[in-house]
Amino acid sequence: MQIQDLTVTSFLQLQASITSELRSRGVVRTHNNPLGDYTEWLVARALNLKLQASSTAGYDGIGRDGLRVQIKGRRTTPNSSSRQLSAIRKYDEKDFDALVAVIYDEAFNIIDALLIPHGVIRDYAVYRAHVNAHILILKGAILKDPRVQCIKSKIVESML
Repeated sequence: MQIQDLTVTSFLQLQASITSELRSRGVVRTHNNPLGDYTEWLVARALNLKLQASSTAGYDGIGRDGLRVQIKGRRTTPNSSSRQLSAIRKYDEKDFDALVAVIYDEAFNIIDALLIPHGVIRDYAVYRAHVNAHILILKGAILKDPRVQCIKSKIVESML
C-alpha cells in the first residue's frame, strides 16, 4: 500500500503508533506533538543534560554544572516560516539560566540551534499580557548577538 492511499484515520493511527514507539525508545516523554519532546531529548544528548520531569516549572534540563536550561523547538514549513517560539512564562522569576532554541525545516533538518543566556532574552522578547508570557522570535539582531552561542554543529553531531 502507498502512503497516499491511507485514510485520514489510518494516518492518525500511524502517528499514534509512531509516537508510542518513540516514547518506548525514550525519545518522547508525552503523547503530544513530538517536536517538543524530540527537541528536549536531542538537546539533552548534545549538551549532556539531565532531563527533568515534565512538571518541572521553568526549565527542562540541568547540566552537570547546575545550569538550568529551558528547551524550545520550532518547525518551519513552506506555508509557515515563523520562527516564533512558544511562550516563555514567568521570565522574571529566573527559573532558568539559558534557553536553547532549535529551528527545524519541514523535514526536521536543523536550520538553527542557539544557546541564549537568560539575560539576553529581555533584549529581544516582547511581553504579551494576553498570554501572560514573553514571546521571542528568532530572527534579526538576536542571531548576530555575540552573547548568543550557535550550537547547531553540536546538536547535529548528537543526531548521528
